[in-house]
Amino acid sequence: MKNLIFALLLLAAPGIAQTQSTSVPVNLETGTDPKPHITNAKTQTVEAASGLKPVVDRLTKEQGPLWIAYTIPTERKERSMCCFDYRNGADRCCTGCKLENREGSYGIGTVDDSNCTQHLEPTDYAFIFLRAEGGHITKTRVFSADCAVDAAGLPFYWLTGVKASESIALLAGLVRSDEIDPDKGKRIGSNAIMAIAMHNDPAVDPTLESFLAQNMPAKIRKDTAFWIGNERGEKGLEILRKVVKNDPSDDFRRNAMFAFTQAQNGAGLKDLLDFAKTDPSTHVRGEAIFWLAQAGGKKVGAEITNMIENDPDTQLKEKAVFALTQMPNEEGVPMLINVARTNKNPAVRKKAIFWLGQTKDPRAVDFLEEILFGGKAN
Repeated sequence: MKNLIFALLLLAAPGIAQTQSTSVPVNLETGTDPKPHITNAKTQTVEAASGLKPVVDRLTKEQGPLWIAYTIPTERKERSMCCFDYRNGADRCCTGCKLENREGSYGIGTVDDSNCTQHLEPTDYAFIFLRAEGGHITKTRVFSADCAVDAAGLPFYWLTGVKASESIALLAGLVRSDEIDPDKGKRIGSNAIMAIAMHNDPAVDPTLESFLAQNMPAKIRKDTAFWIGNERGEKGLEILRKVVKNDPSDDFRRNAMFAFTQAQNGAGLKDLLDFAKTDPSTHVRGEAIFWLAQAGGKKVGAEITNMIENDPDTQLKEKAVFALTQMPNEEGVPMLINVARTNKNPAVRKKAIFWLGQTKDPRAVDFLEEILFGGKAN
């Protein structure tokens, strides 16, 4: 149930140390940066090794709309980023994107499969696309190597020699700006956060951590927590543990629980369990239990039923009962039946029976029939 959400100023972020930037992967056959498959574009190549921001600033002053793109280094990882898709472990070529289509994707039946680039091995790069109009960057997009892109006949500037740290700084400036996507009426920073998180560079983690500061907009903090959990591995979990645990905002801590589910191989489950047991807010604890059940399934069932049995907070008990209904493949049904049979709190038993009534699982139906006709529920 991963809702994806989307995703940007190292130079303007106080307290962020300058670190040596990683370089963009080079195509060994041609000696150049890998390029996306671009069609329907008026393409010009621009050297940006002397500094990314001055080049982008100069290009955005030209009469738009226009697109600017370049390559960034990423972790070698299977993923597909095409239009609004984001799929880890993608096993097919994506269909492509029309940059000037508000919905982003190619229409059904219009895709030329020859535009798709199949990669037998995961790539260690991706492409950043920036749309400029009226002297401002108005969109940020990230595409993987398998995404064919239609530029709608607009000017397209392909930048070479871009340093990853300069890309992060540029994108971070967009996160901290008030620039608005004219199509969506929202800040362009959300996609820029995702773009930053994709980089394989030492500057990424301190930059993202700066977006979690309490003075940042709530939406930026929420999106940043998600992408840290999704893309930044154990280092990302360390950042989330440190920031989320000590944050005074119940709302931010509650929203951040989902970020822990995004870590690979269930690495965030222990953190969710810790929040479920120790957070001072019942709402945060309930959210942690909900996502613990979603992400952990049967293997965390004993911990959840233990909270139902022993936690003194009835509201929390009821939230934990609901969490059992969220386990995949109806794994929580036997636990709900046991709660309905044995829990000492009548409100909790009633809640368990209610949720059993919402499922069509035969075990739940049998139990409810037993209550109605056998008198054995208690």
